[in-house]
Amino acid sequence: MGISNTVLLLGFFTGVFGATIAIIIKNLLHFTTNLLSTAFPHAQMNYLYLAFPLVGITLTMLYVTRIVKDDLSHGVSIALKSMCKSSGKLRRHNIYSSMIASSITVGFGGSVGLEAPIVLTGSAVGSNLAQFFNLSSKNTRLLLACGSAAAMAAIFKAPIAGIVFAIEVLMLDLTAAAILPLLISAATGTVLSILFLGENVMFHATMTPSFSIGNTPYYIILGILAGLLSVYFMRALRKIEGYFKKINNTWGKAVAGGLVLGGLIFVFPVFYGEGYENINYLLTGDLYSLFNNSPLYVFLDHKLLLFVFILAVILLKVVAAALTTASGGVGGVFAPTLFVGAFLGFFIATTLNHFFNLGLPVTNFVLAGMAGVMSGVMHAPLTGIFLIAELSTGYSLLIPLMFTSSLSYITCKKFEKHSVYTKSLADAGYLLTHNKDKFAMQKINWKKLIDKNISTISINATLRDYTQAIAQSQRNLFVVIDDQGFFAGLLVMDQHRDILFKPELYDSVYVRNLMIQPDIFVYDTDSGEEITRKFKETNNFNLPVTTTDRKYIGFLSKAKILSAYKEFIAEESED
Repeated sequence: MGISNTVLLLGFFTGVFGATIAIIIKNLLHFTTNLLSTAFPHAQMNYLYLAFPLVGITLTMLYVTRIVKDDLSHGVSIALKSMCKSSGKLRRHNIYSSMIASSITVGFGGSVGLEAPIVLTGSAVGSNLAQFFNLSSKNTRLLLACGSAAAMAAIFKAPIAGIVFAIEVLMLDLTAAAILPLLISAATGTVLSILFLGENVMFHATMTPSFSIGNTPYYIILGILAGLLSVYFMRALRKIEGYFKKINNTWGKAVAGGLVLGGLIFVFPVFYGEGYENINYLLTGDLYSLFNNSPLYVFLDHKLLLFVFILAVILLKVVAAALTTASGGVGGVFAPTLFVGAFLGFFIATTLNHFFNLGLPVTNFVLAGMAGVMSGVMHAPLTGIFLIAELSTGYSLLIPLMFTSSLSYITCKKFEKHSVYTKSLADAGYLLTHNKDKFAMQKINWKKLIDKNISTISINATLRDYTQAIAQSQRNLFVVIDDQGFFAGLLVMDQHRDILFKPELYDSVYVRNLMIQPDIFVYDTDSGEEITRKFKETNNFNLPVTTTDRKYIGFLSKAKILSAYKEFIAEESED
């Protein structure tokens, strides 16, 4: 059986296992939630909200620190880092560890989603299958992406969105060799999800009003506001997580985060868990259910206070999500972005309808808002468009979804160059990209290409010593170093032919008077992109390599860099 058939078959099994695990996680969450929900009397304040998040975070911390002993935060970022840095290789525990940890966190009210842990789990299934069969780095990354696509498809019954997510967020190249395994995995995940969970879609918006061209300006406004809200979401998330990183006491961090989160959920019970049921309340117009168990229930009949409540939910949801993950919980921002987007769309539509009597379709704006904020925060407009279209069976909404998602992405991109998943990777220089040239230079280990065979000569040497070195070398280039081994300069033999055959100068001319300084240096801390830029700026064929304090290491040849680049591109392009 050829390798392509092997990958196709493994793509199928990745879909089966990835979807099965996704279904198990969902059911595990529902079991935990239903078990605890009996403690919440309908429409009454419940002080257990103050305790449950802290209990969940504490249990999660115990599991992660005592059993897993590895970082489980931000599952999509872990999968993406594996794609960028370790050729798609994920650890075996990632198949189950995030699944358990996130179920505990979210089941006890952590204000995050299960999608990122599920995507990491599916990705780990594909990655470990590839490692078991000793597949190439390219095919390991492909099966990792297949696992994420299968998991996404199983969660949302959205196979197209699953495939687009793997390409757009995990940055897998869309090639003929990649698309077939992705199709098989996503289709398999969707079929299994329908078999075990039924055909019901996640959101109750199967009948959406048709698109009216007269509403286009309001979708444009929604898109721009969704982009600005995405910027706020990402920066607030980073800021809060940064504060908690400064707390050295792990358990103090858990207690502080858990108690503040519990207080937020006590006032705004909509923050409890994933929150998808609250999106359905918006879509069906059941606003009374948004206030269940909230001390604000008595203010429901005041229209203006309702608007204030919705605006507070929009701005504070990211705080609740950040507190959950920063204090030790495990979960993702996938669900929070959909949640915030839904409330933003509802807020804009109802506000405009109330004050200007525009008659805007609230359902459409809720769905478009979800796509908009997802597109901005994740820098993934296509994923936002297709996911919401498949989730709501609302393909009639493609035009407003396109307006909102693209404008949100453009607006957010002006302020945030990288997505919520890629910011830390970009800062560390590990970020994978669809630009093959840039990706190749990131992946090539240029330090293995350093030429260390160029002769060195002391800065105190005479012309006599120089001629003796020439007689023993086949190169016309020499490196001058000082007594401590630091780079001092270069000697190019062709520049000294007029004096090399004058013995009367051998003991009176010194190397220090003949050496030249190079235009630029390559430092051992430089990235592949920086080295490419330096070769381009100088037009040199060779550059000296030193440490940042000029300790001499060797020389780097443009020819060797180009040769390694061509080999990498050829290997990556093989179908």
